[in-house]
Amino acid sequence: MSLSINNAKNIAKVLTESLPYIQKFTKCTVVVKYGGNAMVDEKLKHSFARDIVLMKLVGMNPIVVHGGGPQIGNVLDQLNIESNFVDGLRVTDSQTMDVVEMVLGGLVNKEIVNLLNKNQGKAVGVTGKDGNLIKAKKLQIKTRNGGPSEEIVDIGQVGEVVQINTEILEVMKDSDFIPVIAPIGTDESGASYNINADSVAGEIAKVLGAEKLILLTNVAGVQDKQGNVLTGLSIKQVAKLIADKTLQGGMLPKVECALKAVKGGVHSAHIIDGRVEHAVLLEIFTDEGVGTLITKNGLNQD
Repeated sequence: MSLSINNAKNIAKVLTESLPYIQKFTKCTVVVKYGGNAMVDEKLKHSFARDIVLMKLVGMNPIVVHGGGPQIGNVLDQLNIESNFVDGLRVTDSQTMDVVEMVLGGLVNKEIVNLLNKNQGKAVGVTGKDGNLIKAKKLQIKTRNGGPSEEIVDIGQVGEVVQINTEILEVMKDSDFIPVIAPIGTDESGASYNINADSVAGEIAKVLGAEKLILLTNVAGVQDKQGNVLTGLSIKQVAKLIADKTLQGGMLPKVECALKAVKGGVHSAHIIDGRVEHAVLLEIFTDEGVGTLITKNGLNQD
């Protein structure tokens, strides 16, 4: 009996702690980049879906942008198409782009839509092609290749965002629907481009004036050189961490994406541990959170 009472008390504590956040963020837009472990582990997939549906039910406007690199790699392997990378970006020729569109716009996108709908949400899947949502251009990659001068490397149909047409998102925002977006864009000639999902999420958050940009990762968050998770960071503090090489490697592009969003008017960016069940809800609705919070001026003293 005492165990049940303790459980009830814990539930009550969580609910009362979350109430001010629910009140504060009602009608606010939250853009969530979905990927990593949260996207492949069955238990984490369902906890993520319930988080997003609950956000919508309490009056928030969640928008999901997803990746799918491992899934693309698996299908390319099955088709005996070789995968090559430059600076972490998949070289995307026309044959690979066909697979990217099939996997991102079809298999992965529809699986996420189905997952949200099975958890009582009303999700709608789109790619950046739908309603001219994402206008893109070819991404120019410069590398030294071990030499003194930079060279432009052609990595095919890999793009960057030129413009976000928010019309289709505004329609869904004002309804009960949850948009699920595959990061594929087109240029003026109609050519398709594979775009980094973090970048797409950040650009959408900026143009919509989102309250939050949330990037799910496979690590605990931004860490100092001793491995402690840092949070409540300001733009200035993050710049220092980059300058002194505390931040490098795979975390650096995510942090730069978060910084760009905050500088562009998004109130806060969150880099959170997608390996934790209900990570999104814990980050938004609890005092402690499960990752790194970055805002313009931070919560800590410089």
